[in-house]
Amino acid sequence: MRLSTVILPIHRWADGQKIWRRAEDLGFHAAYTYDHLSWRSFRDGPWFGAVPTLTAAATATSRMRLGTLVTSPNFRHPVTLAKELISLDDISGGRVTLGIGAGGSGFDATALGQEAWTPRERADRFAEFVPLLDRLLTEDAVSDRGAFYSADEARNIPGCVQRPRLPFAVAATGPRGLKLAARHGQAWVTTGDPKLYETGTPEQSVEAMRGQIEKLGKACAEIGRDVADVEKLLLHGFTPDRNGPLESVDAFVDFAGRHRDLGFTEIAVHWPIPDSNFAADQTVFERIATEAPAQLG
Repeated sequence: MRLSTVILPIHRWADGQKIWRRAEDLGFHAAYTYDHLSWRSFRDGPWFGAVPTLTAAATATSRMRLGTLVTSPNFRHPVTLAKELISLDDISGGRVTLGIGAGGSGFDATALGQEAWTPRERADRFAEFVPLLDRLLTEDAVSDRGAFYSADEARNIPGCVQRPRLPFAVAATGPRGLKLAARHGQAWVTTGDPKLYETGTPEQSVEAMRGQIEKLGKACAEIGRDVADVEKLLLHGFTPDRNGPLESVDAFVDFAGRHRDLGFTEIAVHWPIPDSNFAADQTVFERIATEAPAQLG
């Protein structure tokens, strides 16, 4: 099982670059960041753009993979996003993974002045966004006219360093999103079942994710794909046990082992942020980074 981290874009780069370098030194498989305009309790504080942050991180590191968890159509367009991703993939030497999801009803949903989309509208847009982005990252020139997104001879030469394109990690739990993950995703992302966050138990959470993986398997089977070929990434911090797994190496190994047994191949843990939902002891966190992977195999 691979262990990765999520570094929120809340630090001026003079300080932030030290965290990204430290993450690589600790041996994390990947370091991701949120692709939002602002987010929850951090809304009134510093928050920087995901693509510039990852571009800077690409020049500050050399081995660790980099990516978004997750990008969404809330304020992105496939044509401009594809150009940015191809550039980022080139600058990083082919180390980028695009985490992508349908988006939510948070601050990003109305920042451009639009009314927040309904869940169905988000799903409709996502179903058009992902296939068009796939084409834009794999074809030299794309023309397409959709209900929500269009391209007119959009050029993307020379394409991605990674071939045929950089990998997609598709965040989804509903039937339409899981079909997109099965067809277009090299990986699938979940945070668990949000309905269990406040009142559920860790055991209920595990069973809910077992069900999600079974549904992903059915979506893969429908198109003749082996679900084992899809990497499975858990974004930690949104299950009923919250940050309990980060209290000790043993607690984390127990948590990660239960999810490894479900079929997860990667867990991403948030870099500690004091006085936030992602508060954790930095020393323990770094011990988890260096000691847990060997115990998890």
